Amino acid sequence: QVQLVESGGGLVQAGGSLRLSCAASGRTFTLNAIGWYRQAPGKQRELVAVISSGGKANYVDSVKGRFTISRDNAKNTVYLQMNSLKPEDTAIYYCKGTALYDYWGQGTQVTVSS
Repeated sequence: QVQLVESGGGLVQAGGSLRLSCAASGRTFTLNAIGWYRQAPGKQRELVAVISSGGKANYVDSVKGRFTISRDNAKNTVYLQMNSLKPEDTAIYYCKGTALYDYWGQGTQVTVSS
């Protein structure tokens, strides 16, 4: 089993920054890729960024150049640095770890005011 806990969400003005953290515990050595997803009200959950066990990152087009995903394997933590935030980035952000199964965190709210 793997447990994921997100933190770092909050309220920020447009143009501001936030850093989200996803702390993993349990059988973390089984994890391969870890991704950040978000779900805005009335919309489907979408992939924002993903990082492989080797550190290769991919991003959805809407966040390229603004968001950076990274991982600290020693701390079993994945980060999402979000800069130049826009109101349309408002959503609940979740991290998901992929192993034999998928593991989800409980989510953290990000609200960007205009």
